[in-house]
Amino acid sequence: MTETENKGAPAGDGRTYASVTGAYWAFTLTDGALRMLVLLHFHQLGFTPLDIAFLFLLYEAMGIITNFLGGWIGARFGLRITLFAGLAVQIAALLMLSATDPAWTALFSVGYVMVAQALSGVAKDLTKMSSKSAVKLVVASEEAGLLFRWVAVLTGSKNALKGVGFLLGGVMLEGLGFTHALYAMAGMLAAVLAAALLTIKADLGRAKTKIVKRDLFAKTREINFLSAARIFLFASRDVWFVVGVPVFLYDQLGWSFDRVGLFMAVWVVGYGIVQALVPRFLRRTRDAGSAARGAVLWGSVLALLPAMIAAGLTPGWMPAEFGAGDAPAIILVGGLLLFGVVFAVNSALHSYLIVAYSDADKVALNVGFYYMANAVGRFAGTLLSGLVYQLAGLTATLWVSAAMVLLAVMLTVPLGGGRRAIPQSG
Repeated sequence: MTETENKGAPAGDGRTYASVTGAYWAFTLTDGALRMLVLLHFHQLGFTPLDIAFLFLLYEAMGIITNFLGGWIGARFGLRITLFAGLAVQIAALLMLSATDPAWTALFSVGYVMVAQALSGVAKDLTKMSSKSAVKLVVASEEAGLLFRWVAVLTGSKNALKGVGFLLGGVMLEGLGFTHALYAMAGMLAAVLAAALLTIKADLGRAKTKIVKRDLFAKTREINFLSAARIFLFASRDVWFVVGVPVFLYDQLGWSFDRVGLFMAVWVVGYGIVQALVPRFLRRTRDAGSAARGAVLWGSVLALLPAMIAAGLTPGWMPAEFGAGDAPAIILVGGLLLFGVVFAVNSALHSYLIVAYSDADKVALNVGFYYMANAVGRFAGTLLSGLVYQLAGLTATLWVSAAMVLLAVMLTVPLGGGRRAIPQSG
């Protein structure tokens, strides 16, 4: 079994946790803002929904590769190095995007932005893998309740700030324009990187012994099932989230950029807040088996929601008054907000389970493998978001979402028998 050094970061080291989390928060703001800037700016330039989906494909594809290899890199060189690398690569991606020119041909623009987005995808997953792995290493192994809370707080706060980033992106596009917004974010992130270099000294997660090739592929039954479920869970969100809903709000409902950004921000901020609070209202969750059974229950509820929204938006499925006036907007916005609450509970349970199922000496490898699966789901959801929306409209993306949630639930069912202890959290 591989041993890891945790030099400079004793169990329960709140200062290291705070420093890593702060860097992750700053990165997350730019990540959310960048997604909204790219989506709305290039839609305004006349790119089709499928073109826009392609702009994000390499971002998600590089996440697959980065998460797969990132665990090995973190174990070999330490999580501190991978965190700093993620921040630096994001700065490079922002500066690269600032050089785009509306006079370029559509084909060249798509290719150039895809490469820049690929760098941003590498940056995101290096930073995320480093931050989430570090939590396992700064919490005492016997304090599972504290681990549950810290994982929930880190993940929930990250998602809340990503929502703020969506709003920030829409506002900056209106107020500063595309290029100056990118310059502002690159400057802010450079300052954060400088501060991180000075404050994060702990050499977290570096292995004393060599990581062999088998360690990259050999996973436990629980991690394999959980990773497979993660693919479909996140594809079920991104199939409507990435392209379909924001373009529908802008084109069909006539919303402004900042209003679209505000809705996406509210959705993600609310999702993050709920995710951070999950340990408070799931107090009966005492072991990994009960957490997995909770994921099956909440996943079953989640599968109903996109189907109900799609039915509400389909002419002839609901009474005529539901299709008149502002009713479609109310059905869509209200339904997606409820989806966000239930999705947050599912995501929090899944995020806890991957850390709970991982031993400390393999946490970077297992978290990297798990978030590789997450990136596969996002890749599929992103591609389908543009393709399905362009071919069949928003309601079709919601039906696909419901089907994917059901597949995620089916893959979570085999995890219900596990019995890894989780002390009751207060």
